Amino acid sequence: MASGKEIRTKIKSVQNTKKITKAMEMVAASKMRRAQERMRAARPYTEKIRRLAAHLAAANLSDYRHPFLARPSTTTTPGATGGMGLILVTTDKGLCGGLNTNILRIVLNEMRQWESRGAKDIRVSCMGGKGLGFMQRMGANVISNATHLGDTPHLDALIGPIKLMIDAFQAGELDAVYIAYTRFVNTMKQESVFEQLLPLTSDRLGTPDGHWDYLYEPEAKVVIDDLLRRYVEALIYQSVAENMASEQSARMVAMKSATDNAGTVIKELQLIYNKARQASITKEISEIVGGAAAIAG
Repeated sequence: MASGKEIRTKIKSVQNTKKITKAMEMVAASKMRRAQERMRAARPYTEKIRRLAAHLAAANLSDYRHPFLARPSTTTTPGATGGMGLILVTTDKGLCGGLNTNILRIVLNEMRQWESRGAKDIRVSCMGGKGLGFMQRMGANVISNATHLGDTPHLDALIGPIKLMIDAFQAGELDAVYIAYTRFVNTMKQESVFEQLLPLTSDRLGTPDGHWDYLYEPEAKVVIDDLLRRYVEALIYQSVAENMASEQSARMVAMKSATDNAGTVIKELQLIYNKARQASITKEISEIVGGAAAIAG
């Protein structure tokens, strides 16, 4: 059995760890509230621009069809021409439970399926340091990245990396572009999402409520190009905002669990220390009694 001094040292060490995890839990709880507010504030804009894009997609524009919009008459198998794109959204920091592990496991399985279907060119754009490190270790073709995004998503920091992926799709180098992130459901639940970003399908856009007629100025091509690009950028921004809210929620829960576990370990160590101290006292009493008996005899 360890000595009393060693046990006291362990107790002190765990107590210090508990203070750190408790502080991180409180910081994550504060950041989580702000992240949720930003995420919810971005949802109405994304929904409004989605409705506009849905009406544009349903409009009868025989003279122009944007490459972002999927053609109902064609069914291209992902990877058929050898080009696939992936925008991977993860966190910059760890200590957030299985948040990154869950989404990276899904991404790895999907990329293997693409390769099995004959995809020869898989390009990855990483948002977040954890995903970037993972993809670099896997030897993936990372064409762009954005790390150290902080606690607040800024579109200016995202436009550059995602532009390379969007331009590659628009140039016909990629069959499709997918996005992987963690969607915020509630404080205790976050959902790993892997979905198609481009081309924009009816599942993504939804069914327009009614029919709108448009008058374009200066022309349909300029307006539609700008609107659909802004819509894709809004989708990516919303995904990053959702991922940040999920990160803080997962970190708060993970740090609370670590704090509770530290408390349990401290109680167990204190019990071991008390038993060791009691055994030591009992031994000393026995030695004193034995010594007294020997002198009396």
